[in-house]
Amino acid sequence: MEKHPEPLSGCFFISHNAILSSNQESGVFSFCFHWTTVLLNYVTSSRLPTPWANFTLSVFLEKATQKEHLVISLGDLSTPEPVLLRLHSECLTGDALFSLRCDCGPQLEKALQRIADEGRGAILYLRQEGRGIGLINKIRAYHLQDQGADTVEANEQLGFHADERNYELIRPMLDYFNIKTIRLMTNNPRKVKALEDLGYTVTERIEHRIEPNPYNRYYLHTKALKLGHFLDEPEA
Repeated sequence: MEKHPEPLSGCFFISHNAILSSNQESGVFSFCFHWTTVLLNYVTSSRLPTPWANFTLSVFLEKATQKEHLVISLGDLSTPEPVLLRLHSECLTGDALFSLRCDCGPQLEKALQRIADEGRGAILYLRQEGRGIGLINKIRAYHLQDQGADTVEANEQLGFHADERNYELIRPMLDYFNIKTIRLMTNNPRKVKALEDLGYTVTERIEHRIEPNPYNRYYLHTKALKLGHFLDEPEA
């Protein structure tokens, strides 16, 4: 791996830009860079006709894992108005197999419908199945839930944190579309904080609740109780 020279003392490190800083001992001014790794690269785009609107589907490739992450977009996202946005983590069982154990599939459809109604917005579809533990481990967690564990306990029994997702992945996706200010569709306060920690402005959090069913009521209750989601669902 290529090695970079050590910076002069008194330099400041930032993510994207050089900064002029004084060396307090010598009085010399110098430019310093914080060397960063690009996590995703843009690959290609195509039209995505759906029952709600004709979206554009853009693919980004994660270097470390070779996973493809997606942006489903509609309208001109480069204008300064806040962009209606959802951060949606992949859920094969909910998004594609219509599982009633979670609220993921209906949330994805609701986000597509809301963006279509407004004519502008984006969904960042992140390949972080099972809150980041992967499909096989998610099914293992489901097995533990079948035996009485809740969604957080199941992850922890498998040796994971309750939420293993990495939101650093969204930076190159948002920056590619020049998205700076966001109206975020979410019930999860961690997503708001993740965006703000990355330097983006969340002007509004838009409630994104789904009507519970007998199979996911306890799951939603656990997300509200242990993960801080804004759901207020009663325990089953």
